[in-house]
Amino acid sequence: MSSYTLPINPVVVAAQYAVRGELVQKADKYREQIKAAKANGQSNPLPFDEIVACNIGNPHELGQRPLTFSRQVLALMHCPQLMDSADATKLFQPDAIERAKRYLQDIRGGTGAYTTSQGLACIREEVRHFLEQRDEVAANTDDIFLTDGASSGVKFLLTLIVKGKEDGVMTPIPQYPLYSASMTLLGGECVKYYLDESKGWGLTREELERSYNEGVSNGVTPRALVIINPGNPTGQCLPVSMIQAIIRFASEKKMLLMADEVYQTNVYGSTPFTSFKKVAASMKSEVVLVSFHSVSKGFVGECGQRGGFFELYNAPEEFKAQLKKLTSISLCSNVSGQLMTGLMVNPPKEGEASYPLYKQERDGILASLQRRAQKVTKILNECTGIHCNEVEGALYAFPSITLPEKAVAEAKKQGKVPDAFYCLSLLDATGICVVPGSGFGQVEGSFHFRTTILPSEETMEKVMNAFKNFHQQFMQKYA
Repeated sequence: MSSYTLPINPVVVAAQYAVRGELVQKADKYREQIKAAKANGQSNPLPFDEIVACNIGNPHELGQRPLTFSRQVLALMHCPQLMDSADATKLFQPDAIERAKRYLQDIRGGTGAYTTSQGLACIREEVRHFLEQRDEVAANTDDIFLTDGASSGVKFLLTLIVKGKEDGVMTPIPQYPLYSASMTLLGGECVKYYLDESKGWGLTREELERSYNEGVSNGVTPRALVIINPGNPTGQCLPVSMIQAIIRFASEKKMLLMADEVYQTNVYGSTPFTSFKKVAASMKSEVVLVSFHSVSKGFVGECGQRGGFFELYNAPEEFKAQLKKLTSISLCSNVSGQLMTGLMVNPPKEGEASYPLYKQERDGILASLQRRAQKVTKILNECTGIHCNEVEGALYAFPSITLPEKAVAEAKKQGKVPDAFYCLSLLDATGICVVPGSGFGQVEGSFHFRTTILPSEETMEKVMNAFKNFHQQFMQKYA
């Protein structure tokens, strides 16, 4: 072992990212144990046969198949000589071949070459067309930035606006920990506003005002307001009236409004998705808005491709210029992700060869997700001491747990947060890996966990039965 002692930035030590934290590291060790036992012809030493990764929205890991058209185009892009093969038309649909040829005409050097820092012009043009169709509002390719998933776009924007501890970003609680971790790294402050669990994780203007004023009284100037819609981890969808109130608030306070809309096609309830840009334009608002989208979610689920984009709306020219400079430091986002973004926003159209299969795959995935959302909500609410709001959107449930006093005491004895203790116990007993609510933020004294709805319908029954059995035994043990 090296004798070197290297300095470590304390903000990195302080940053926390629960969806890849202690539970996942323990789950990875269990996975290796199962693999090693199998490789050595030994019996499995654990009370379960596999790890079920419900800690993160990673659809393909849990069995969702890639969309055929997208993967055909990517294959042709990465290996163009396939198009010259005599079997090309047997292996690939003609519109997939045509799309790959068109992309290659617009990409100097193919997929192995850098692109411009904002991303390929041909893909940004497809994004522009998608946004105009979605919102019925004009868009500009110069306001669109292609990124390595939505996460890198969020980091670009936060880096641009946060100078230090005097700068804050209003962040929902519960929140996706990308925001709190990024603020810790940047030395800024998360100014927390609370979603109301008793009202379907709703939000009020009064709560935004309370949060803003609390930040100011603590010497922090809120520079931006983050909204996640549909919600992560809470799964709620915002009605237009609430979106209007949020836009008015952000505009009055002269804050940047950051709309995380990566789950916009994951809607299962009665409230449809409406983009912040569409509402802002209808209000003729001057709010400065940046909205994010990603290929990792929706029905595409291509997390590993790391593709996404953000769009600026009403942004001052100097703000945009500095953002372009900032993105240029990273040269460009990866080309596969850029292409997947184009394929997400510009899929096969009716009448094209790939459309029937694309429609079948898309509709099948979305219908299955809706059924799974309903099943997870129903089964969780059947468990004593658990309450789960309807999963209206996104890929998660965020139920509250009423833990017995003895369980809370045992958690404290072991130096664990009570809901983390519960989730670790679940992992140890079943191999099901979820994330404690403490990793997302929650009202003090309440306990939650976040689970995905992503196990396949074939395995969902088994997974939820294992969970129910564990929960019943846990509650009895600590009653």
